[in-house]
Amino acid sequence: MSRELLIEEMKERVFKANLALPKLGLVKLTWGNVSEINRELGVIVIKPSGVSYDTMEMSQMVVTDLKGDLLEEKSMKPSSDLATHVVLYREFSDINAVVHTHSTNAVMWAQAGCDLKAYGTTHADTFYGSVPCTRELTKEEVESAYEENTGNVIVETFHKRGIKPSEIPGVLVSGHGPFTWGATPDKAVENSLILDEVSLMAKETEKINQRVVDIPNFLLDKHYLRKHGKSAYYGQ
Repeated sequence: MSRELLIEEMKERVFKANLALPKLGLVKLTWGNVSEINRELGVIVIKPSGVSYDTMEMSQMVVTDLKGDLLEEKSMKPSSDLATHVVLYREFSDINAVVHTHSTNAVMWAQAGCDLKAYGTTHADTFYGSVPCTRELTKEEVESAYEENTGNVIVETFHKRGIKPSEIPGVLVSGHGPFTWGATPDKAVENSLILDEVSLMAKETEKINQRVVDIPNFLLDKHYLRKHGKSAYYGQ
């Protein structure tokens, strides 16, 4: 298949994944974006900046190189979060798609500056432990290269804590909101939906029992590994 056709297929996947965000209740107004990378082609496709989901068209998806530089003439401006996506793709080599939203429940935890702990098996089916919340960005980091440094603080958090992006496919950026990722745009969107749902579950759980603790490791292992482990048996 030609390079042009491969890029058109990427545009279609990214377009459809972006449209899924408001349908799933993860995005209001234009508060979100999805991208996909093809490292062999040296291409990233991402949503255009500030375009309404109601009027957005597939042809408006923005194509850049792996540094975030535009590759198509007369292209619309890419999402303002592109630089964050570029950092994540560069540092997390096993991910192929990134989603950013300001979904209500996940943002609550990001604004509180708290990790999202694994309180139950719904969480454990997707996230192999707590979803981390980053430290706050410094004044200098915000003023110098805000979006790039948002990516940097995510990578810093995973490296310092020894977290594998494949095992925890999401993060909470302190004071900001969630980013998720996956093997495909659809999977990254699914992880965004799950992150928001388990954020709500955790918040309500803590209301019921303020002394709640993480589920035991043997139950965390069972639920995560039965779907994602070498001997996974969940599903068809």
